Amino acid sequence: MKTRRDYILDRFSVTDALRWENISTAWNSVGMGRYFVNSFVVVTVSVLLLLLLGSMAGFALSQLRFRGSSALFLGCLAGLFIPFQVIMVPLARIMADTALIDTYPGLILVYVAQFLPFTVFLMTSYYRGIPPEIIDAARIDGNTVYGVYRRIMLPLGTPALLSVGILDLLFCWNDVLMALVMMPSAENRTLMIGVTSLRGQYSDNIPTFASGVLIAAIPVLLVYLFLQRQIADGVAAGSTKG
Repeated sequence: MKTRRDYILDRFSVTDALRWENISTAWNSVGMGRYFVNSFVVVTVSVLLLLLLGSMAGFALSQLRFRGSSALFLGCLAGLFIPFQVIMVPLARIMADTALIDTYPGLILVYVAQFLPFTVFLMTSYYRGIPPEIIDAARIDGNTVYGVYRRIMLPLGTPALLSVGILDLLFCWNDVLMALVMMPSAENRTLMIGVTSLRGQYSDNIPTFASGVLIAAIPVLLVYLFLQRQIADGVAAGSTKG
């Protein structure tokens, strides 16, 4: 809320007046409104897909017994050790060949592929703590595998889904590298790239840059404020069995 002059004279003092023009300048100067919409669409769809696929895979790997399940789980764990920088160039070429560069579906697929191993690992670990007798009782009552997943596993996994959903949201929302590679055009970039642009454009105007950082942080802070109890319950639920 300071002017540039006030910040230079005293960085740590409290401002004597609230000056909102820094926020409006940060919002309008690099088109952060468009970037905000891009991030909202991409992150929302990515997190929903991650939760759906992660919960289904976690249920299958933890409760269903089939040939190769252990090897498949180890394969998912191996995905945790592959940094994006290693696959960045071949992935960009594949996306370019399939016309997915600079599109919402392309970035969504990259986010899902990058963070799905983490989601599967957490959901599998959580579902392994559910007694198999519950699954057997549901099957005796006539539920199919899909019915057990929808009626039993999803409600029981709500705490873990909320926790891993918040983590996936943070990963996707704060990402810069993947979005920068997949979204080269200015109109399709995400909010964090807009904040990075502010850093270059207003490197000598820290109050304006800090206002851009605040704009990017507000959505995540609001999610945490409204869901902090559920997040804490999910962490506590994952620490015990039975």
